[in-house]
Amino acid sequence: MLVVFGGLPGVGKTVLSRAVAQELGATWLRVDAIEAAMWRWGIDRAQPTGIAAYAVAHAVADGNLRLGVPVVVDAVNPVEAARAGWRELASAASVPLRVVEVVCSDATEHRRRVQQRTPDLVLGGNPTWDEVIAREYEPWTEPRLTVDTTVDSTALIAKILAYVQRSKA
Repeated sequence: MLVVFGGLPGVGKTVLSRAVAQELGATWLRVDAIEAAMWRWGIDRAQPTGIAAYAVAHAVADGNLRLGVPVVVDAVNPVEAARAGWRELASAASVPLRVVEVVCSDATEHRRRVQQRTPDLVLGGNPTWDEVIAREYEPWTEPRLTVDTTVDSTALIAKILAYVQRSKA
C-alpha cells in the first residue's frame, strides 16, 4: 500500500505521517529530507531540487512497494502533477493508494506553527508564513481523507489508521 500525505507546510504532516508509518511498519519517505540532502551535497538550490526530490522519492517508494513493503510519503504535493505521480506509481506497482490531506483550519494556529518551527533538517530551513500563504496549492479533487490538525493528533492517527485499514479490503 502507498499512503500519501499532502498539505501546506506547518499543518502537521510530518507528525502524522511518521506515526502512521511506525504503526504500519512502513517505509517513511519525507520529500523535504531528500531535498535537504541534495543541498547538503552541493546541488544548488537554484536547480529544480523539489522536482528531483519527488523523483528520488518515487524511485525509493517503487522499490519498497515491489518488495511488498508499505510506503508512507510526507510531502506537500501542492499541484496535480505531483499527485498524479503517486497515482501512476501505485498503479504501476499494483498497490492501493490512500491519500490523506492534512489541513489546519485555524489560520492563527497555522501561522503560529510556521513561525515557531525550528529547522530539523540540516540546510533545510523552514518557509516563512508569507511563503506558505503565497505558495501554489491546488485543491485536491481525488478521493481522500482530510484531517484537521486543530484536534488531538492521537485521535487523528487512529482515524487515519482506520481509513487505511478499512480501505485495504
